Amino acid sequence: MSSKITTINPATDEQIATYDYMTDAEARDAVQACHDAFLDWRLKSTEDRGRLLRAVAKELRNSQEDFAQLMTQEVGKLIGDSRQEVELCAQICEFTADNGPAELADEERSIPDGTGVVSYAPIGVIYGIQPWNFPCYQVVRYSVANLMAGNGVLLKHAENCTGSGLFLRDVMERAGLPKGLFTVLMVDHDQSDKVIENDLVRGVTMTGSDTAGRIIAKKAAENLKKSVLELGSNDAYMVLDDADLDVAVDACVMGRVYNNGQTCVNAKRFIVTEKNYDAFVKRFAEKMGAIELGDPTEDSTKLGPMARTDLRDELAKQVDESLKKGAKALCGGAIPERTGAYYPATVLVDVKPGQPAYDDELFGPVASVIRAKDDEDAMRIANDSRYGLGGGIFSRDADRARELASKYFDTGMISVNGFTIAIPNMPFGGVKDSGYGREHGGFGMKEFVNVKSIYMM
Repeated sequence: MSSKITTINPATDEQIATYDYMTDAEARDAVQACHDAFLDWRLKSTEDRGRLLRAVAKELRNSQEDFAQLMTQEVGKLIGDSRQEVELCAQICEFTADNGPAELADEERSIPDGTGVVSYAPIGVIYGIQPWNFPCYQVVRYSVANLMAGNGVLLKHAENCTGSGLFLRDVMERAGLPKGLFTVLMVDHDQSDKVIENDLVRGVTMTGSDTAGRIIAKKAAENLKKSVLELGSNDAYMVLDDADLDVAVDACVMGRVYNNGQTCVNAKRFIVTEKNYDAFVKRFAEKMGAIELGDPTEDSTKLGPMARTDLRDELAKQVDESLKKGAKALCGGAIPERTGAYYPATVLVDVKPGQPAYDDELFGPVASVIRAKDDEDAMRIANDSRYGLGGGIFSRDADRARELASKYFDTGMISVNGFTIAIPNMPFGGVKDSGYGREHGGFGMKEFVNVKSIYMM
């Protein structure tokens, strides 16, 4: 293994920067420093923590353009999406500051001959292992909730966005966060296992593939530490018999190519009833095929590169295997001849079980369109997945769609007649191989706390 981390611009294949891995001793010292900072931070009131998070929000907005440019350089995000990501993170800080004191306040309950108190106490250092697709948001999503809860936070970021992790640390410290309380660890996988084993680390949260999630969950369980996992999905978006096709087509195109198709809750499988299948496919393929690849730093670009060439090559391999097993590409479907980790907007039809396009997560701008006989069959196909993170329903009958979402759709987040990624006041998380635990909506603040029962007699 190299002794350095090297970041590469996926649009140009040019080197951005290099960083040294920590030694084992440096990593242990960093964990200790985070714990030491936690010992003071845990004693601050939730109102004081909230004031500091509002300062972080302000500093994020002050640094928005520099941060956005760095994220686009490191992972190829469209520059407009990078700017929106920083603003979303500022809003998460503000939501947490506004709602944290009430969420974490003591609760009193009646008990025989006295009063019961339920208290939410911070537990210590929380270790986050995060991916590259949202270099700021993925980190803010877990770290801000845990900072509000009174915990310390460690970050092992994806290596290709190391600079973004360090940038966020500097933002937080400029806003006044105590040094060491939010610590970036530049460590390899073996060192990461030792971090999980460290007695000062009390919880582990990870976003990534289900393969990696199993490894992290096993290591955390071996050390009797709670974990929260968000592991991606092959999210199903159902176009039912009574769907408005104008709404469905536009939302499905946006849902598939948002963030260059590299979002855990992107729309990925499009399940369309026979009544609408031909019309939907024609219009959907036309719109997807018209999307041109371009420079992610240009505001007019609609689809930039994928984050790394190895990720692009893996996606191409999944498409090729699906085509060999009977799928058909209506547009795209091949690596273009150009510099960078680019892959075109692609629509696959004749998608069946046994193909990667049906069974697996295609983490890039590739849409799998699946024909269903009717609404009931569409729901069956949607649930015929080992994953369950996001999904969507298109129907003119909003009440029926809501009932289908709440009673029958086996997934964590459902959009009705639209596409949504994350909103601070709504819970975020999945079921089945998409992981467990919830973030956002106040839920994340209580994932890593000691829920104490105090009996006042």
